[in-house]
Amino acid sequence: MPAKFKESAKILISRQAKTYKTVHYYLRNTSEEELVSALLSSNTKPKHKQKYRNELVKRGFDLGLINQ
Repeated sequence: MPAKFKESAKILISRQAKTYKTVHYYLRNTSEEELVSALLSSNTKPKHKQKYRNELVKRGFDLGLINQ
């Protein structure tokens, strides 16, 4: 399974029919702004920070701008 940014969520589509839609938050679908803000957050675990760094490097983002 691909790496996730956060847990998947079930969103209610129709209350009468009780139908739900599952929304997945994969790293590949997350914007660079969200990844950078999560990377700079003090609440993020080191394991997740490394996942975010790897995704940004894969996209060709310059991490030197973040480390300054």
